[in-house]
Amino acid sequence: MNTEKIKKFLKKNLKWIILFICLVLFFDIARHVFRKEIMKRDIIGYQFISTYFISDFATPIAKCITQLGGVIALILFATILFIAIKDLKIGICIYLNLFLVGALNQALKYIIQRPRPNELRLIYESGYSFPSGHSMASTAFYGFLIYLIYKKVKNKTLKITLIIVLSLLIVAICVSRIYLGVHYTSDVLGGFLLSISYLTIFTNIIDDFIGTSNLKESNEE
Repeated sequence: MNTEKIKKFLKKNLKWIILFICLVLFFDIARHVFRKEIMKRDIIGYQFISTYFISDFATPIAKCITQLGGVIALILFATILFIAIKDLKIGICIYLNLFLVGALNQALKYIIQRPRPNELRLIYESGYSFPSGHSMASTAFYGFLIYLIYKKVKNKTLKITLIIVLSLLIVAICVSRIYLGVHYTSDVLGGFLLSISYLTIFTNIIDDFIGTSNLKESNEE
């Protein structure tokens, strides 16, 4: 009986558990960043990517992938979706999501003011480093699309395929920032964790507004 209660509790509160874990991990990273520390994970992360991934073939691919998490691409995608979806409420939330996560990222960068890595940059990037804007924005934007797909798409095969593709895209954009030498691993991890936390709160707030609060997982058509 106790096991069943625990399972029900975990299922009911899973998103808040994820929120709590992500925030704890984010603040642990931020604590080290405030101390101006280069963490072991920063060195290990870059060494791993540089050892196994960096090549003349992969660099142009990384440069293309990283653009998919940039401001221009995300605004363009948001505009296309706004026109294509033809649901004013969802369209508003797509834009609002992008604006809020961008504002949060810029505020934190201004407060923390961590310099970017100086060595082995493969592209030019200005501004502060923590948390990674590309990681935050792409996780929030594509993560919100994953949420909408999970809630709205009825075809199970299509749903799973789209969720996997978008999840891999988020990971690829995050990794590209380390690959290109414009962010420490902790910048990317911090941005990802904070964005997951933000997205949990954002989707919970707008659930009723866009009509997804009472939707259950759809079965395959």
